[in-house]
Amino acid sequence: MRFLVDMPLSPALAAWLAEHGHDAVHALDLAMDRSPDAAIIQKARREQRVVITADLDYPRLLALERADSPGLILFRGGDYTEREALHRLQAALASVPEEELPQSIVVIEKQRIRRRRFPVF
Repeated sequence: MRFLVDMPLSPALAAWLAEHGHDAVHALDLAMDRSPDAAIIQKARREQRVVITADLDYPRLLALERADSPGLILFRGGDYTEREALHRLQAALASVPEEELPQSIVVIEKQRIRRRRFPVF
């Protein structure tokens, strides 16, 4: 699976994903640390990557676009330590079939993981 980890989250998430066989990059590594959300979405769409973020604007932007991609994994509900984020991401990846991630918005919260399929409008 291909992932693009957005700036609100640690580059360690991208490193962990790469260590586990995924093609994962962090926005900082792409010199996109100051890029608008729409540019991150376009980059992920072009490269067929699932965006991992804690930025709550992404679902709204995808809905306004009436988009069916890119897939999104969204951390909600407060600050996560790096360890918590890794643990919750691992749980999310175990709960959603990999082939469904590109057509889904997965919301990670402290106590639950939810998934919604595209379209979200």
